[in-house]
Amino acid sequence: MEGKIEEVLDGGDMPPVGRYLLDLVTEKWSWSDEVYKMHGFEPGEVVPTTGLMLSHKHPDDLGQTDGVLKQAAESGETFSSVHRIIDAKGATRVLVITGQGRRDASTGQVAELYGYFIDVTGSHRAAAAREATLSIKASAERRAVIDQARGMLMMVYSVDHDMAFQLLRRVSNDTNVPVRDIADAMVEFVSSSVPATAENRARVDEFLRSFSPS
Repeated sequence: MEGKIEEVLDGGDMPPVGRYLLDLVTEKWSWSDEVYKMHGFEPGEVVPTTGLMLSHKHPDDLGQTDGVLKQAAESGETFSSVHRIIDAKGATRVLVITGQGRRDASTGQVAELYGYFIDVTGSHRAAAAREATLSIKASAERRAVIDQARGMLMMVYSVDHDMAFQLLRRVSNDTNVPVRDIADAMVEFVSSSVPATAENRARVDEFLRSFSPS
């Protein structure tokens, strides 16, 4: 699963946070109550192990999560990762895991990983909703300028709505320029110098014939 930590945390309200400790020798985890709840369990309901953890990872994110933990176990360096899980109740949640290693004093090997789980499901949904809203707004703006250009062509050429759009699309195909860009130029041209009237058809003809990418 792709996504920056900053983006999924930028959701407004403070998301739930829980602590963990992973013993790399036994592969057993210690979870705070919050982490149990993130995975759909009551505190103490199960014994958290690496196998249990990986069994709840979303299939599309499993390889990424496993790889991050293995790398952290080898290096002991700080790490973070965004991934999805399917909790014990079947719900998909988005979690951030952050942490670092703790080395054994006698061997120097990384013996434990410890850090935090952060449940960013709500923040992730909020970010997706914001992105969808911006996409819808941009789409509406594109349609608005195209409709405005259509209306101008309908007045100049005395054609219906569909014929006006066909004219825009034909110019787009001939010049390999997007319809939106042609509509933008058309609206600017007519608004600034040539009123959209049948008497100005010759000048609009000339504009459309000479239209080319800037």
